[in-house]
Amino acid sequence: MKIGLPTLQLSIFLICNFVSSQTYIEKIQESLLYTTPPFEECHASTIVELSNGVFIAASFGGTREGNKDVSIWLSKYENSQWQPPLKIATGQSEDGLLYPNWNPVLYKINSEELYLFYKTGPSPRSWWGMYKKSTDNGVSWSRSQRLPNGILGPIKNKPITLDNGTILSPSSTETRTSKGLSWKIHVEKSEDQGSSWEKIEIDPYTSFDVIQPSILVHSQQKLQLLCRSRNDTLMQAFSLDGGNSWSKVTKTKLPNPNSGTDAITLHNGKHVLVYNPTTKGKNDRAKLAMAVSEDGLEWENILTLEDHKRGEFSYPALIQANNGNLHLTYTFNRKNIKHLVFKID
Repeated sequence: MKIGLPTLQLSIFLICNFVSSQTYIEKIQESLLYTTPPFEECHASTIVELSNGVFIAASFGGTREGNKDVSIWLSKYENSQWQPPLKIATGQSEDGLLYPNWNPVLYKINSEELYLFYKTGPSPRSWWGMYKKSTDNGVSWSRSQRLPNGILGPIKNKPITLDNGTILSPSSTETRTSKGLSWKIHVEKSEDQGSSWEKIEIDPYTSFDVIQPSILVHSQQKLQLLCRSRNDTLMQAFSLDGGNSWSKVTKTKLPNPNSGTDAITLHNGKHVLVYNPTTKGKNDRAKLAMAVSEDGLEWENILTLEDHKRGEFSYPALIQANNGNLHLTYTFNRKNIKHLVFKID
């Protein structure tokens, strides 16, 4: 059964009461990235602002996730419209073989350099980190380059840059062991604008299976990771020294059906999370919600973005634009990428 784009709600206005303040969120725009998708399936979007009102987004697309024709596709958003996507990276490797691509992440390392991180390889158990770089806001790109051994780049969600220039990239590994599949999170740190990276392990002996973290910034020293898990719950870890060391992984109060999430800290210090508010089971990605928190611990769902009996609405990518608006992209039934814009007061 195909599920089409829901009827556009012309006015959504939600009020969320907190102890110290109120948050007002209004959806002001809704669209699909691809008018005529040049692929059968797509997934795992990412979005970045180039300048006021101009954005680019990327996703992987091909016949089916994991097939060798899956490439990275880039789309530009200008004058409130998405332009047709361009194929920006294939899985052609130096050994002459063709591999599928996965999970692009766009991030501005500095005002001059825009990076496209992505993964290439047969599967998440054996992929490697790749990147391309643009110095003209995505008009042209360098050749694809491989990250150093042991460095995968941001695995799904974007890095953050601290005030001292340190870049922290949220990452993870999926490894097959004699006991089965093992998922572990880590952070990759760069103090030289991405020229070199250091891997920082996080609770390597945890019994929880966690991947795909996103980073919340409580202060320049206190950071929080929110992570996908196979344990029916979103997981978290904390740093009190700017990302150099991390606490053990613990459970949050938020459900998770083994599906990717994204979370950011707003300019005003509040935190916003987009996630599937379900546990693992049938049609667990058919519902998508937005939640807000003052402290990263207590969360309140403020908006249901999708709520269906079946379908997949997953893998959100969330940013706050220079004008304060929120821009959200996410997988829409693996056939397209949906883009929403919200005004925050």
